[in-house]
Amino acid sequence: VIAYTDQSKYAGEINSDNWYEVLTRGGVIYGHSEPDVDPCGYRTLMVWQLAELYYEEPGLYGKLDENCPEENVRPKSVELIALLQSGDMDYAFEYRSVAVQHGLEFIELPDEINLSMVANADFYTQAEVELSGSEPGETITQTGKPIVYGVTIPKDAPSPELALEFVKFLLGSEGQAIMEQQGQPPIVPPMTDYKAALPEALQALVGE
Repeated sequence: VIAYTDQSKYAGEINSDNWYEVLTRGGVIYGHSEPDVDPCGYRTLMVWQLAELYYEEPGLYGKLDENCPEENVRPKSVELIALLQSGDMDYAFEYRSVAVQHGLEFIELPDEINLSMVANADFYTQAEVELSGSEPGETITQTGKPIVYGVTIPKDAPSPELALEFVKFLLGSEGQAIMEQQGQPPIVPPMTDYKAALPEALQALVGE
């Protein structure tokens, strides 16, 4: 999402259709996290690439990149929150959960570009970002894909019974409601490729 406050320039005007036009206006300051160290950073660049395709605006990626100088990039996305709250930055590309949990205003981007929908996985693959590798001169290419999180219980968990109870709670209706309230919409029902390998107590809570 694009997070902002009521003090951000054009806060009363920006929406999911005109956001890229608003961001590239003179005097508007926006930022993102560092792609080489924070996944939210390279995912922001993917969103810009997909936006160019989705809105059929040639050159949009370059324009967004050009108008976001290096001083607007921070190592972690959460470090941008203070800049928004202080008024030093107008807009920041964040995970929805971060915006919700910090009480920020935010614009939800179309599903075709926000990397949230498994159904749009093929479209997302059109985005690619080259990152620095662990060795000097090494590069790694990340390809766009849906952002999906998983949970597991380690085989050597010190308290496996408690871990099982926690996962049951998390996957149940109450846990899913909490996730939704905190800006982390769950996949309903939770999915697995190995349902038969799960503890019996969890099998009824997931699909395949």
